[in-house]
Amino acid sequence: MTYQVDYDRLVARTYDSVYSIVRDPCGDSAFYRLMAEEIGGPLLELGCGTGRVLLASAETGLECVGLDASNEMLDVLREKNPPENVTLVQGHMENFDLGLGRFRLITAPFRAMQHLLDPQSQLAALKNIHRHLTSDGVFVFDVFDPDLAAIAVEEEPEVLDATFEYQGGEMRRYVTVVRDLSTQVMALTLRFEGENADLVGSTRFHMRWYYRYEIEHLLARAGFEDVTLFRDFAQTPWSSGGEIVVVARRRAS
Repeated sequence: MTYQVDYDRLVARTYDSVYSIVRDPCGDSAFYRLMAEEIGGPLLELGCGTGRVLLASAETGLECVGLDASNEMLDVLREKNPPENVTLVQGHMENFDLGLGRFRLITAPFRAMQHLLDPQSQLAALKNIHRHLTSDGVFVFDVFDPDLAAIAVEEEPEVLDATFEYQGGEMRRYVTVVRDLSTQVMALTLRFEGENADLVGSTRFHMRWYYRYEIEHLLARAGFEDVTLFRDFAQTPWSSGGEIVVVARRRAS
């Protein structure tokens, strides 16, 4: 299955306004920038979106490539006039071709890997990432650690997810979640309403959750070793109940 998420205009245009509130406080941008400083480049960021994380990493001066499946998201990033050390590419994680063995660091921030909806597409993406890394390259990504009580609820009624300002007007985002426990896939419906009539409407996308040992198994099959897990972006050793932040090193073939 290919990377299915369709971040249409509703999500792309509101993305920065929403996630400056609900995601920036976790410190993920600073963490990925630190990884870039410590590991070096060239750097490839998968699922770069509007550049929330990528532009912070680009401040290091490294050669950076941002890849995303959504042209709507990339258009928002292009409007920010990214610096000369940033190249943007539309493509999918499973089959992009940007030069084998080219990147010292590949990242997939903010749960980008969770838009791969079955083990076949996950493994295809991981093998492709492995091929694109230098012999001593590193892959860094994060996913949410599933709360067993929460994911046991197959349907959640609509709730207010975020209130934010867009172009001077107040907007509200509501979310509805439906989970398929047999496939570990959840469908999220986002509904926007508020003062900006151009951004009133709904969109739907899917995400698949991972368990800790499932991640390690997939990484080993794809050729990674020396896997380190953290529970947050302060690099606290992993224990259940937080994020799953993964640093995996390429195994030379």
